[in-house]
Amino acid sequence: MADGPTQGGLFGPLDNEARDALRVEPCPVPDGARELAAKLPKQLRMGTSSWMFPGWRGLVYAKNAPTKSLSRLGLTAYSQHPLLGAVGIDRTFYGPIAKQDFADYAAQVPKTFRFLVKAWGELTSPTVRGKSGKNERYLNVDSAIDDVLTPAFEGLDDKLGPLLFQFPPQGRAITKKPEAFADSLHQFLIALPKGVHYAVELRDEALLTTRYVEAITAAGARHCYCVHPRMPSITRQLELAPVNKQTAGAIAVRWMLHAGLTYEEAKEHYQPFDKTVDSDPDSRRAIASLSTEALKLDVPMTVVVNNKAEGSAPLSVFELAKEIVAAVRATRGT
Repeated sequence: MADGPTQGGLFGPLDNEARDALRVEPCPVPDGARELAAKLPKQLRMGTSSWMFPGWRGLVYAKNAPTKSLSRLGLTAYSQHPLLGAVGIDRTFYGPIAKQDFADYAAQVPKTFRFLVKAWGELTSPTVRGKSGKNERYLNVDSAIDDVLTPAFEGLDDKLGPLLFQFPPQGRAITKKPEAFADSLHQFLIALPKGVHYAVELRDEALLTTRYVEAITAAGARHCYCVHPRMPSITRQLELAPVNKQTAGAIAVRWMLHAGLTYEEAKEHYQPFDKTVDSDPDSRRAIASLSTEALKLDVPMTVVVNNKAEGSAPLSVFELAKEIVAAVRATRGT
């Protein structure tokens, strides 16, 4: 497994001595983790929505892992955890990053690892914060290709997993016309290069319509099933956007935020993200049930979990793996 780049991109030059001082080692593999990983569907990859949390020392990283190294050099240790075969890159939502930055990430992980990349938020926001008027980059195909897709694809290569277009609350002018939104989204997605798993995540329940599902499916994209207080349950999302032979394709799931909390409230409530605080068994069961559908259709599935879902994303992944193994066993009748 590669140790990661020694110069350029995110990191800048590091000599061997400096690199050794900054090295992030993994923690011992948790009891039962390897056995669980061996029983999971082969097409399933799970992970967290980021990786740079000091509270994960003893869960993912060695207890003496240097805090200042986690963001730069932590991915190698992270990717050695048997249940963490994917990770989200969220910083790309706030602005484009260079091809070399993606390549620096990719160099730290094995060939089987995958990255869920969030597209630049200006592509999915009708307005720009602090500015008046229309956002000219909203659903702009050229910007999506030049600023997001090309650097991610060229930097990550085969390690690029879902490319996620997360649509924040769109405002009344758009939500009152869900058909027009679906049609505009279709035109945007169908113009993008093929061969990439495009996933669409909503924050407006009003836009989750049959027209929306048909529009993105016809363009080769898929709905991202998201656990978030602004959206209906995954069970309800599956009723509106079912997984079947007609819509079969790679599946993305993001377990993001516990009900009744804002991101800032959850951050304050759950820090340092080293234990489960608010268990959410309903969401866990729903994701496990969805995984059995992916198994039946033999399609890839990527699940990314946030610390703000239950308190500690690595612990949520561990419990979710147990639930999925049990669900698969029940489906197979063994």
